[in-house]
Amino acid sequence: MDKQQYKQQLKALQVELIQLQQWVANSGQKLVVIFEGRDAAGKGGAIKAVSERLNPRVVRVAALGKPSDKERQQWYFQRYVEHLPSAGEIVLFDRSWYNRAGVEKVMGFCTDEEHQEFLRACPEFERMLIRSGIRLVKYWFSVSAEVQEARFQERLDNPLKRWKFSDMDLISRSRWREYSQARNEMFKHTDTQDSPWYIIDANHDKKARLNCISHLLSLVPYQQQPFPKVELPGMEEQHRDLAIPDKVKRVPETY
Repeated sequence: MDKQQYKQQLKALQVELIQLQQWVANSGQKLVVIFEGRDAAGKGGAIKAVSERLNPRVVRVAALGKPSDKERQQWYFQRYVEHLPSAGEIVLFDRSWYNRAGVEKVMGFCTDEEHQEFLRACPEFERMLIRSGIRLVKYWFSVSAEVQEARFQERLDNPLKRWKFSDMDLISRSRWREYSQARNEMFKHTDTQDSPWYIIDANHDKKARLNCISHLLSLVPYQQQPFPKVELPGMEEQHRDLAIPDKVKRVPETY
């Protein structure tokens, strides 16, 4: 898939995402989409492809950092609940409560008891969300060890992406099998009829984004929302701008 073909396909899908957004906003729906996967699996790129043409007042990205000392003392799901959508909103989780099933389990940031309790509680928590009227979609971006290594190297070499690389990435590489075991245990307990997981082959990032958006659109029964016809009024004298005072500083035209 060349770059031009990708842009054309993405544009067509983003037009449909706008229709989905308008339907959610007009009908008071609540939609949560979870993006999970290994480091460098392409979650961020997919989230950007979904959200970049949408209204940030309707579509929010939730990307939580490390929990504070206070949050560590709370009910585990509590800080995620704060970011759930109200009526007419869509929330895209760049990682989610599934941190406990993945990075926290593998890195020893939670106890075995906390991990097991999460696996027991998570399906019921998600059923509660669904019963409350939230549409919940969960994606796992699957990437091979070879592709992950190539993307890590690109992050190290590219000054525009260097900030994405962290010490945790090195540790995650050394614990590949442990992450695989934790992932499979997570699927075993949380891939339910009410809230299934959908796996996306993310070795080709552009195809992964298109497949993700196309699948998301197929899951939500949105309806086309026609925009009202608008005719701009003529430019009358009272609409003409006045000169800006000379004392106001202007940005130099460097380019």
